[in-house]
Amino acid sequence: MLHVCSLSKLPETVVSTGAKSVITLINAEMNVPTPVGILPERHLFLAFNDIVTPVKGLIPASERQVEAFLSFVRSWDRQEPLVIHCWAGISRSTAGAYVAACALNPNADEYDLAKILRTRSPSATPNARIVAMGDKILGRDGRMIDAIRGIGRGANAFEGNPFVMPID
Repeated sequence: MLHVCSLSKLPETVVSTGAKSVITLINAEMNVPTPVGILPERHLFLAFNDIVTPVKGLIPASERQVEAFLSFVRSWDRQEPLVIHCWAGISRSTAGAYVAACALNPNADEYDLAKILRTRSPSATPNARIVAMGDKILGRDGRMIDAIRGIGRGANAFEGNPFVMPID
């Protein structure tokens, strides 16, 4: 199972789910120690800001980072849960969960996965840059982008509630 949460909910999510792998999608200046129970090699830390277009002084997600993300997801043995988190659990992590679900289910309908994401997380507003790069790398011909546009912006929230993104 893919579990998605905010930074503030990371320790309790790792413990309550029994996760053995974590992906951190957060600003470079944030110090996010590897959670207790996670081996350092099973904690992927990708540093970038939650922006869609370049902004002076901020770091956008790169295609290289999305490729590293996908490589890590594909290396996951699915025996224990994987947690994906960002600062608020609303944008970067929900984009990551959607891209991961598409990668792990190559024959799944992108629109169905987007609807599941919306149902599981009413506040999800997936980072469009991450989704677009995932779409390109996975060869989804714009369907991931269209599907996420189709669910629209999520409900306003300071922090998203932790949720499970099914992968089967």
